[in-house]
Amino acid sequence: MNFGCHISIRNGYLDAAKTAVRLGAKAYQYFPKNPRSFSVKTFQRADAAACADYCRKQGIRSIGHTPYPTNMAADHGELRAATVASLRNDLDIADACGSVGIIVHFGKYRGQHPLQGYQNIIQCLNEVLTGYEGEARLLIENQAGEGTVMGTTLEELVQVRRLCERPDKVGFCFDTCHAFACGLWPQQPDGWLELEQQMVDTHYWDHLHAIHLNDSVYPRGAGKDRHASIGKGEMGEALFVPLLQSERLKAKGNIPVVLETPVQRGATHETEIRYIWELSER
Repeated sequence: MNFGCHISIRNGYLDAAKTAVRLGAKAYQYFPKNPRSFSVKTFQRADAAACADYCRKQGIRSIGHTPYPTNMAADHGELRAATVASLRNDLDIADACGSVGIIVHFGKYRGQHPLQGYQNIIQCLNEVLTGYEGEARLLIENQAGEGTVMGTTLEELVQVRRLCERPDKVGFCFDTCHAFACGLWPQQPDGWLELEQQMVDTHYWDHLHAIHLNDSVYPRGAGKDRHASIGKGEMGEALFVPLLQSERLKAKGNIPVVLETPVQRGATHETEIRYIWELSER
């Protein structure tokens, strides 16, 4: 498995990839542009191409993450138009960088009829992918249940993918903290094995292309998206070992497994990356 962490693109896409290698990572995540804005970014394609070439030569995998305001469940209007334009921009950047895909959430629907929220998500996916011919995928991330129950079950994630017009360009990113926060992940030593089998049975597993590896600050079922370092939160080390040692997961090959855990100012994830490597090899 390819372990890594989130890395800044402050000095460009190629520099982010080189930073990942310096940390001993085989994968990394980045924001293609300002994470707090929908503004479409005009990016340096030469830098992105150099990043893609470097990652191929080094055998590392990357994923992009869409800006925080992204809400695919939003109704039509200016917000929908901005969301679609932003997602297309993110896909373009990720594809140029040779990334597996870009991570996107369902978002939240504020209306009275929840089914409309799902319809909005499917329509948003369709608009974004119309005419798209790149290799990078839209990777839908499971949600924690904070403020909405949308996006918390494997079945609804699979169904939304199935109903969109370009399912071949849509996959999944599984977040461990989110699964624990919403109660999806059983809190028992073999909880991952049970969840992994559920993924296989629902056909979620077939389209899993990335993992966010995060412990949880809050207890199971709290519905709060607050990440803790691996083994230092409510999930604990023992819950992660079956995932990190999963033969089924290793057999998928080249899946980016990326930390989004907190670090002190000026510090890096280098030690935590070594730690999860050690857990996977025990």
